Amino acid sequence: MMRRTARILGGVLAVLGFLALAWTVTVWRWQDPFTALYTHYEQGKLARSLERQFESYRPPSRQLASRGDSANEVAAAAARYRRAAHVGQAIGRIVVPRLGLNMVVVNGTDEATLRKGPGRYLGSGMPGEGRLVYIAGHRTTYLAPFSHIEELRKGDRVTLATPYATFVYRITGYRIVRANDLSVLRSHGHESLELQACHPRFFATHRYIAYALPVRVVPRRGHAYAVR
Repeated sequence: MMRRTARILGGVLAVLGFLALAWTVTVWRWQDPFTALYTHYEQGKLARSLERQFESYRPPSRQLASRGDSANEVAAAAARYRRAAHVGQAIGRIVVPRLGLNMVVVNGTDEATLRKGPGRYLGSGMPGEGRLVYIAGHRTTYLAPFSHIEELRKGDRVTLATPYATFVYRITGYRIVRANDLSVLRSHGHESLELQACHPRFFATHRYIAYALPVRVVPRRGHAYAVR
């Protein structure tokens, strides 16, 4: 009887061990499938909300005569959009070909908001305001938008589409900092983009920051211009 019980217990432990190993490999190579279901559902709702914003946006009726006029109008639209946006709202779509990423960006970086998708830090600017745009995302859970952020290379394209304009950035480099290093949140007087994720994966002791600079802006029904 004791031997039979031991065999059964051994079999159960072996199965549990195999399942634990399979789970670890799944999350390491891909992501947590259960939290991914939640984020997938939320992304569907956010996408519909963002689509309505695109459809309802009305750009200025006047014709913009120069790049300077276009840039000023985009900056004004970005500031208005930031002031009107609420926490948890869909504010744009981020596309990063290198990462296979195409998700709706949410306004805010609190725990509940980041479960819905990559989020813009509220203390940073909106794309087009001429200052830092800071976007954070998970690496192993909630669809893991920045799961392989370390694979980004200089020159890689990052596109942010908002109701008022589409912005194209190019990756310029990266830095790993301690989790309590708040210097990465400072804007330096010009448009820049930072993508942030916890580092290393499964830990939160440090942050992996990928840096990018704007190269092109396409206003809604305005004149596209290169950023110099």
